[in-house]
Amino acid sequence: MKYGEKNISRARLEKWPNPCPDRDYTIDIDFCEFTCLCPRSGYPDFATIRITYVPDKYIVELKSLKLYLNRFRDRTISHESATNQIFDDLKKTLKPRRLDVTGDFNPRGNVKTVIRVASG
Repeated sequence: MKYGEKNISRARLEKWPNPCPDRDYTIDIDFCEFTCLCPRSGYPDFATIRITYVPDKYIVELKSLKLYLNRFRDRTISHESATNQIFDDLKKTLKPRRLDVTGDFNPRGNVKTVIRVASG
């Protein structure tokens, strides 16, 4: 197993202390190279995952987020399940004041899907 594969297989979301916990501010993250596998066909699905959140006590460490999102690449999972799983894991880890996760999936078979999950 190559070192990148090892890092991805062990990936866990990490949180860091929010440097400005007394202020509301927004963090926007785009992960443009998200992939997972269609549970029906096994073909790859490609998406941009957009994460927008207002932190409370914690922020996400970006390398851990990148590795965590790469763990989906060999997983057979629907667009809806993937987006909701990412939302749930971020919400559980960070406990942000507000969180929005969007899975903007590339068209396949002439069908485009956008999944949005939000809390506030």
